[in-house]
Amino acid sequence: MKFILKLLGILIAVSMILSVLSLLWPLLLLFVIAFAIFKVYEHSYYSGAKFTEIKQRVNAYINDCNELNAHIEDLKNTDLISNKLDYGNASYQDSSSWNYKRKHLKEQKYAPNVHHCSRSVCSNAQKKPFEYVCKYFGIKATEEELSYFENILNNFEAAEEGKHHLQEEKKKILESIKNDIPTFIRKFSKKKLEKKLGFEQIDMSTAYFPKYVFEYVSSGGNASMHCDVVMDIENLNKFVLFLSEKIKFNKSVAGQRALMTSKLRQHIKERDHYTCKQCGVSVEQEPHLLLEIDHIVPVSKGGLTTEDNLQTLCWRCNRSKGAKLQ
Repeated sequence: MKFILKLLGILIAVSMILSVLSLLWPLLLLFVIAFAIFKVYEHSYYSGAKFTEIKQRVNAYINDCNELNAHIEDLKNTDLISNKLDYGNASYQDSSSWNYKRKHLKEQKYAPNVHHCSRSVCSNAQKKPFEYVCKYFGIKATEEELSYFENILNNFEAAEEGKHHLQEEKKKILESIKNDIPTFIRKFSKKKLEKKLGFEQIDMSTAYFPKYVFEYVSSGGNASMHCDVVMDIENLNKFVLFLSEKIKFNKSVAGQRALMTSKLRQHIKERDHYTCKQCGVSVEQEPHLLLEIDHIVPVSKGGLTTEDNLQTLCWRCNRSKGAKLQ
């Protein structure tokens, strides 16, 4: 009896599914046909003369955006200092019967920015991150290393500003051709439209910020913890101040040297009226212009971070100057 009732229930469920499918089938078929028609329309539009004319009209602006995008990616590519000793390579095998349980031992990372430590060091690094970073990654309180971190901060801040300027410029270009693009293309083919126009993808993430890692793994490999000191804009500003307070500057240098912090960058741009000192372009002419702070005499050639040795350059002039110095 139970078997018959169960079978009856299955048959009823199947019949209900079939009835629902019979109702949905025409709608599904209609959707497939509409999608196919749109794809044909989309292909013909992007292959047509009208879209080609629009693309050619904004091509110079899009190329400028893509060059800025490449410049921003260059600014991101900066490695952190790690003066840890290299003790060489070795292979390790665990032949104990408990090896299969040692999950965290297998997950251990070995890199210049990772320090394997005791549980107490890992915990204390959370309380005094900069002190422990200097101690365990061999960072000395010297003018050379201070300049290095100032340069990272300068580059990263310009990259973050540039990403937002780039996004706004992209919106401006798309807005300028909005009325020339069919509504269906704008609404249902937005990503493809940007790609067909020639825009390169903008990476808005902050995943490029480097970090120092303190990692503890128990001897049995069944417990672990880590402390990450991420060198983002806020932490780099603090780290520059932290190092400067520990450095014994020469009296002649200490009296005039400034710190390349976010505050100083803003001050130099205000002093120069948000205008490039080389080509004369300003944010009044280009509202989404990326301005950068440049050492007139490069640090590598003995230049100091002093107000009279700093100037505002647009990203194009700064990039051009950097290329000439290499």
